[in-house]
Amino acid sequence: MLIRHLATQDIERISEIDRTERVTVGYNYHNGKLETEIVDWNVPRWYTHDETHSFSVASHIRQWKPLLEAGGVMIGALDGDVLAGFAILRYRLTTEMAQLAALFVSKDYRRQGIAEQMVGEVVCLAKADGARTLYVSATPSESAVGFYLSQGFQPTDNPHPKLFALEPEDIHMVKPLSQ
Repeated sequence: MLIRHLATQDIERISEIDRTERVTVGYNYHNGKLETEIVDWNVPRWYTHDETHSFSVASHIRQWKPLLEAGGVMIGALDGDVLAGFAILRYRLTTEMAQLAALFVSKDYRRQGIAEQMVGEVVCLAKADGARTLYVSATPSESAVGFYLSQGFQPTDNPHPKLFALEPEDIHMVKPLSQ
């Protein structure tokens, strides 16, 4: 698996990612505590037939491409020519905070350390740019939240107002970056 920086135009390749997942445990964050709940969510592939759907390829490109054009970085995990996963780093969410704006690994490539490698690269880049913390808005699934907890992220009582307004159901988390 090769982890490398991708060009801005490679954002179009996100359609290659198979994001399907069956989620049976979800999270809420209330009064400083993570709470689990039994859920039954079937996460489908990206929507390609309805460009206005919030989980469409087109919608995500509209959301993430400006971050890349403003100096952010897209990191890809490549298995030969196959895009197995990607991460997007926004360097300056605030003066001292970077944002892991996206992290996805295709279904067939999960649990192989790919996401951890991409987070490691994001952390190195953010630290090199002077960030003291890294922010992520995590899908409230057991797999996503559990992964971020394992990487040193913790839920925050002070979510970024604009990001919280966009994704109020997500678990907003931060990771301190030691310099």
